[in-house]
Amino acid sequence: MATQNNQSRGGYVDISSNSQVKKVYNKKGRLKRVLIVLLSIIFLICGSGLLYYYSVLESLNYSFITPAQTKNDTTGGDVGSESSNLTFDGQTLLSDSKILNVMLFGVDYSQEGENSRSDSMIMLSVDNRHKKLKLTTFMRDTWVNIPDYGYDKLTHAYSYGGAALTIQTIESNFGIKVDRYAVVDYESFRSIVDILGGVDIELTQDEIGYINFQMYINDKSGNTPRETITDSPGVVHLNGREALWYARDRGFDDENYPGVIFEGDDWDRTRRQRNFLSVVFSSMKDASLPQIISIVGEVGPLITTNFKKDEITTLVANSLKYLQYDVEQYCVPQGELGKLWKYSDPSINNSYIEISDMNTVRNDFAKFIFEDLIDIESSTQATKSTADE
Repeated sequence: MATQNNQSRGGYVDISSNSQVKKVYNKKGRLKRVLIVLLSIIFLICGSGLLYYYSVLESLNYSFITPAQTKNDTTGGDVGSESSNLTFDGQTLLSDSKILNVMLFGVDYSQEGENSRSDSMIMLSVDNRHKKLKLTTFMRDTWVNIPDYGYDKLTHAYSYGGAALTIQTIESNFGIKVDRYAVVDYESFRSIVDILGGVDIELTQDEIGYINFQMYINDKSGNTPRETITDSPGVVHLNGREALWYARDRGFDDENYPGVIFEGDDWDRTRRQRNFLSVVFSSMKDASLPQIISIVGEVGPLITTNFKKDEITTLVANSLKYLQYDVEQYCVPQGELGKLWKYSDPSINNSYIEISDMNTVRNDFAKFIFEDLIDIESSTQATKSTADE
């Protein structure tokens, strides 16, 4: 198994002053004087830029999980260069020094707490080995074993123990190391989209109808001006409020609103969430580094994360490269391996997803993340052996 390097690679270089520049003044040295003035301006700008960037780092919301929950705490990404086959051994989590796995949580409350649940769980894998960005959705209603709580829906892990327990649950059930996480709530999501200037997403007539309907029935207080999308199906520019309902769209069929039906399920919703992120990445491909830093400065305070400051610096420094990577999408479990069940008690209006073959789910997921590094045959044997125990 490839090992990960704990050393920080995000060192700063202070270019805010230049003691080596000598004053040059000569009646015949006009060109030299002009060059010196230009260099001085550049150094001044760079120095101000660094001060601004340091202030950006200080404005972010950092959240660190306890040492007991970070015993395998390492980060992937650009550190290390090892390459070897990866296999399940039933104990060690799969990881690769060139792949950074970040869990992105969308929650229904602004702060982690006993009543909040993760409405969306997407793992963003920055794969520097294969030059790809990979988006993996974990179905929120998947029936899994939550450490110390027993079997329950995956989304409930967040209400029991926040991001830390959810990550522990994902790792213990699916066997892949999660390096870092970031959390955003509904209000912050809307603000982030508006900061980005909105998003252009291709919508069907059904999706337009769903967004309009949800904005209508959820605007009873009058605090927010009523909006209606009047565009025809196709690429539509969405603001933060509209984009949130797009990302939450899993269809609608409620007896309280007879005759109002929008087709869809949770698999459709997760597809929309991945599509939203793909569109955002695509829209930023032509951004400059100063623009990226400015966006981080505005968006960062709206996100809670356990990234370290030097790691954020490394990510920002390499962001223009990452944004050129191809984006691939995946879902755990895949549709045919997750069966939707309704509770036998008709009074319980709820359902859950049962995984029919955990060995296959784990191996297929590992193959998507690690590709040619995975030894599927050995992994299957090791997983089966562990399951038999």
